[in-house]
Amino acid sequence: MTPDEIDIRKEMIATCLKMNGAGLNVGTAGNLSVRLRGGYLVTPTGVDYELMQPEQIVAMDFGDRYYGDFYPTSEWRFHSAILKARPDANVVLHSHALYCAMLASCRMDIPALHYGIAGVGDDHIRCSGYAPFGTPELSVEVLKALEHRHACLLGNHGVIVLGKTIPKTFQFLQEVEFLAHRLHRHADARQRRDSFAGPDARRAGTLQDLWQAARRVPALRRTA
Repeated sequence: MTPDEIDIRKEMIATCLKMNGAGLNVGTAGNLSVRLRGGYLVTPTGVDYELMQPEQIVAMDFGDRYYGDFYPTSEWRFHSAILKARPDANVVLHSHALYCAMLASCRMDIPALHYGIAGVGDDHIRCSGYAPFGTPELSVEVLKALEHRHACLLGNHGVIVLGKTIPKTFQFLQEVEFLAHRLHRHADARQRRDSFAGPDARRAGTLQDLWQAARRVPALRRTA
């Protein structure tokens, strides 16, 4: 194990602790993988992040073999599938963030209700179809939902985000949970508005209209 790999393992543990500390996950749920040459590192199954040690992080190859004394997370299949299919991603982070999990339980996509979606979800963040956790079928659903995107919700489950670095991927998780929370509050606000306001107050552009308008804003150009 090289010094660089030890540092990556430590950063993985620190990120999982940060995820739980930020309220983006609970207990031993969630998992994290980081690409290495010829394979990847992934968090082990059933180990409390508070107690996790660098040597407990599991090394795997793309032949689906693991090395060492600890079993990988039960979700290792979708980590492997994503890293194989998405050379643009070096990090895969999965959590049960509250508002993401709420929307996933309703099989709801996250539409373009805020410009922040552009960084992770094209014009919307998809929710995958349901498949039992840890199965090859779930990996198929995940890859479909992630097409052209850096995030997706997992049907009746949680959320997955992808990135090039661990800090950037964690930032994506924060942004997706913010969008999920905003959608929840947006639905509540609309319900309240429609309960008390007249028809004139209900006239509003669709979310797709807002997205198209945002795309028409001229880009900033550098002058000579």
